[in-house]
Amino acid sequence: MRLVTFSSVVLVWHVFFFGSLLLEGDSTQVHGWLNAHATFYGANQSPSTLGGACGYENTFHAGFGVNTAAVSGALFKGGEACGACYQVKCNSRVDPKWCLLGGLVTITATNFCPPNNIGGWCDPPRQHFDMSMPAFFRIALPGNEGIVPVFYRRVPCNRRGGVRFTLRGQSNFNLIMISNVGGSGEIKVAWVRGSRTASWVAMHRNWGAYWQSSIDLRSQKLSFMLTLVDGKSLEFINVVPSSWKFGQTFSSHNQFS
Repeated sequence: MRLVTFSSVVLVWHVFFFGSLLLEGDSTQVHGWLNAHATFYGANQSPSTLGGACGYENTFHAGFGVNTAAVSGALFKGGEACGACYQVKCNSRVDPKWCLLGGLVTITATNFCPPNNIGGWCDPPRQHFDMSMPAFFRIALPGNEGIVPVFYRRVPCNRRGGVRFTLRGQSNFNLIMISNVGGSGEIKVAWVRGSRTASWVAMHRNWGAYWQSSIDLRSQKLSFMLTLVDGKSLEFINVVPSSWKFGQTFSSHNQFS
């Protein structure tokens, strides 16, 4: 029979106990959860108007509702994150006083949290969410100092209705704001085709959720083709009628799953 000494038992227990703490603290080891911090917009700011760097103008009209956030540059990726969805929960082990136990919220990235380059929470390489108040107080208790440690992970976006296309620009400069995108929510590549256009024309991200092309598409039916970051693609054929005007929004029947 093998003799197990007291010191060996203590060593095994020590490794198990502190190893468990490491797994709970290191979010990359727990079901894909990652570490970040979260703050919230001021009380006098309406999340419905904070499309900000993504250009959504009104997050309700864009299909995202009230649970939105501005994300730091490490997450924003030059606008690619616009429309992406994240699950966020408070890290109660680190902050048991202010974390709402069991609190969990799904948010959409609709804005950019700029760095101040003096060690601010949105300075690179920090991953940070500046959340709308309704979203923040689903994971944290009121009265806290305004910042809590969180876990987050990317999740699919479940959207109501189809993808939406808002037409901006003039003559041969077309600026298309694309919103209410399901699936991964992040658009990687976009194309447009007019009813008198021979083939698909690649668009380029102008800023945030806005994509541009430099051809005259007036008085034509418009079709779009989108490819998301996860590789899924969809075509939206004749989603815009030939009678369209700049400033109008058209919703498709198609949606990413």
